[in-house]
Amino acid sequence: MCDCLRLPLVLGLVLLLAACQDDPFQFNWEENPREAVLFSLDRPEQNRATGFEMLDGRSVVIEAPDAAGRWDFAVDRIDGHLYLVPPAALGVVSRAGIVPIEGVGFDDVREAPGDTLLYLVDEPVRASEGNVYVVRTREQTGQFGQRCRFYGKLEPLDVDVELGRIEFRFDTSPDCNNRSLVPPR
Repeated sequence: MCDCLRLPLVLGLVLLLAACQDDPFQFNWEENPREAVLFSLDRPEQNRATGFEMLDGRSVVIEAPDAAGRWDFAVDRIDGHLYLVPPAALGVVSRAGIVPIEGVGFDDVREAPGDTLLYLVDEPVRASEGNVYVVRTREQTGQFGQRCRFYGKLEPLDVDVELGRIEFRFDTSPDCNNRSLVPPR
């Protein structure tokens, strides 16, 4: 191809890309708040969902052989209260963590904290209606094979200590290692 044709072709391509204001590397997603129910680990019934996997929004029976560390928190009743329990607090090797956010509404929590010391990874976090909790998931493989942690938020809607049951609303960003809890505009 002669240089006299190459220059207009390259110039046209550059102008076309410059005219497009979309970031080609931006991961687009939409908010998708859903609800889930979990039961306390101390309940006598077997095969009850006691753990939760945030990215897929899936309740997990953590005692099941195929669950082996594939969850981000469990629920347990301790001293008359229900707690969100990160895997490491139960002896499972994981860096999944929880940050309680008090006095802020679910829709107002727009970004996960950047300070990694705020994430409770090896101790239970008391679940209270009216609070929001940011969850950093366990490390897992992302869409392109990279190691990812995902961030989500949850809000307890009904904490029933007597029944050992918690109902909550949650949403999780599917964007690998991105602390933003809202989709890009």
